[in-house]
Amino acid sequence: MLRLNRKKQNQSSQRSLVTLTNPKSPISEQYRTIRTNIQFAAVDQDIKSIVVTSSTPSEGKSTTTANLAIVFAQQGKKVLLVDADLRKPTMHYTFQLLNTYGLTNVLAGQAAMNGVISKTDNEHLSVITSGPIPPNPAEMLGSNAMKQFVKEAKQNYDIVLFDSPPVLAVTDAQILGNLSDGVILVVQSGKTEVEAAQKSKELLQQANTKILGTVLNQKKTSKKQGYYYYYGS
Repeated sequence: MLRLNRKKQNQSSQRSLVTLTNPKSPISEQYRTIRTNIQFAAVDQDIKSIVVTSSTPSEGKSTTTANLAIVFAQQGKKVLLVDADLRKPTMHYTFQLLNTYGLTNVLAGQAAMNGVISKTDNEHLSVITSGPIPPNPAEMLGSNAMKQFVKEAKQNYDIVLFDSPPVLAVTDAQILGNLSDGVILVVQSGKTEVEAAQKSKELLQQANTKILGTVLNQKKTSKKQGYYYYYGS
């Protein structure tokens, strides 16, 4: 039974990577549109580090982060995806990686960045998992070690994507947003409340973050078209 459950979990994770399993699908095209819009936003500012977050849990932020990382890598960019959700990390499940060592080990001075990087099937995409869950996630993300981590990552990669916890749950996204070049807020059609999205925007702005735009997902258009993702400022 355990083996069956793991198999189902792995299959589910793979299905969430639509840009990898079905790159010609309409949803994959929407992710490429998001990629293009981010690149246009970088005309006046070099955007290399991006935090992806949401208002509340289960709105699709981690799926969005992973698929964005893949489409950037498919373009030939050298991409680093970092699981900075130090409370409920998922990227090791998504990419079927071990999570024995990761970001928290680097921040605690137990490992170097190069020692915790995992390769993926795409030669341009690397992943750093969260590592062991710490008792003080916000303090670790706001540390000087994290600032140095972001600096080093931007020096070695074209794009660095951070998957962060929801904005309204904890302060982690605000802390990360302040260290990054921009933030993308993911909202889910039919689930995210307008007030929650507005409050999330206010909290991110109060933290002096640059909001690049919003991704609306799970918007049902028709039975034939299914679901799509839309990016807007």
